Amino acid sequence: MKEVEVMVADESHEIYVDTILHTITEAAKVRGTGIAQRTHEYVATKMREGKAVIALSKEGQFAGFSYIETWGNKQYVTTSGLIVHPDFRGLGLAKRIKDMTFTLARMRWPNAKIFSLTSGAAVMKMNTQLGYLPVTFADLTDDEAFWRGCEGCCNVDVLHRTGRKYCICTAMLFDPAKQHGEEQTLKFSMESLKEQKD
Repeated sequence: MKEVEVMVADESHEIYVDTILHTITEAAKVRGTGIAQRTHEYVATKMREGKAVIALSKEGQFAGFSYIETWGNKQYVTTSGLIVHPDFRGLGLAKRIKDMTFTLARMRWPNAKIFSLTSGAAVMKMNTQLGYLPVTFADLTDDEAFWRGCEGCCNVDVLHRTGRKYCICTAMLFDPAKQHGEEQTLKFSMESLKEQKD
């Protein structure tokens, strides 16, 4: 079994940005779904700000990635761009990355609502396990900067036609104010993340 380390990314990981973007684009083509396009500088900035998680093999091969972003004056957070390289699929890596980005978001913005727009069944399942619930697009941020990110998606015409009420993606939301009994799990996750960073 391949050994893979999942960690909070920093500036030293910028060498992987083009590989990350290529892997995301290719995965969207295979699935036949849309994807919000991100630039090299956008992803590199997430790394420099400590708002990204990267997975690497012991040999330094890129294995997976995701990042977090805040919207609406930090009232909302997204964990986005989750990707696992084809060479590392089937190892449970997506869940490890998702769990770490979720924990990172909760540590940095504990009162923010965390949301996800996804067309993937696997991501929906992971979101559900973390406490996300399906919601309408009206329950998400009204921050125009977030919605501009959808302009690069091949399905953006659906979003426009429906007046931004729905699209191909499913909206899911984690609201910390409505969670019960998850604090112990979060405390454990935060301790694990702290150990990983030390």
